[in-house]
Amino acid sequence: MADQTVGGFTVDALINDRFIETCREWLEVPVLRMTVENQNRRRGELTAAEIEELDQAWRKERESDHQPFVAAVLSNPLSTYLTRIQARSLGLYSEIIVVDDVGLNAGQSSVTGDYWQGDEDKFTRTFGEGAGAIFIDEPELHEETATWRAQLNMTLHDAAGAPIGAATVEVNLTELARRRLTVGN
Repeated sequence: MADQTVGGFTVDALINDRFIETCREWLEVPVLRMTVENQNRRRGELTAAEIEELDQAWRKERESDHQPFVAAVLSNPLSTYLTRIQARSLGLYSEIIVVDDVGLNAGQSSVTGDYWQGDEDKFTRTFGEGAGAIFIDEPELHEETATWRAQLNMTLHDAAGAPIGAATVEVNLTELARRRLTVGN
């Protein structure tokens, strides 16, 4: 990852400690904690089969005109907040996802391909590693926009510091490099 460059910057220089701290600041809000903690309580101890059933229902709805499950998640207060953060970023964040303690979507800025992120590195390499864990995925070229993107993933915690879920912020590295070249931060 560190060897990949975008706009003359390595990914590590773009998604640096300062950038990560900025993301943490807007992720540490009451609506996020309340939503994730509530979903953790409400969902309780789901079996693998129940998680798979929820994920399949999500995928099926994505292909349908009738989407009550998808709409319920996309219209909750956390998703509204994340959508606003994405919009205010003016193209810097391509997607923001917050998941609960088993990797099920609790809030998101746009429709995801699946409802369960728990089997992906974005979850296993953050929540699975405990409080404070950060994982930056390999950059990928988004061909439709000809921009480089990488996912910044981190464990979310409650007020006592115990892990409650994880967040994924897909960063438009091309835009971030452009801003660093023009503004210098």
